[in-house]
Amino acid sequence: MTSPTDLEAAVLRRLIAHLDERKDVQNIDLMNLAGFCRNCLSKWYRDAAQEAGLDVDYEQARERVYGMPYSEWKARYQTPVSDAQQALYAQRNEH
Repeated sequence: MTSPTDLEAAVLRRLIAHLDERKDVQNIDLMNLAGFCRNCLSKWYRDAAQEAGLDVDYEQARERVYGMPYSEWKARYQTPVSDAQQALYAQRNEH
């Protein structure tokens, strides 16, 4: 029998694979549209690992989410943030 946890893990794997296929979608776009990005997933992964008693740091979690070291992903795929993207981010994150 498949547990809810097994299903949740499968969904996370599928989400990470989907984001890997869509390297054209920048983190700023994800933040502006959905309120989370690959870095957020990395932090959530790290936090879940630590709650489970595992020693996973942020960079290790990022490598899991990005599929490579973050510095490599950034050099290959990250594009400069436009003024419009930055303005929308600032607007959506005013508190």
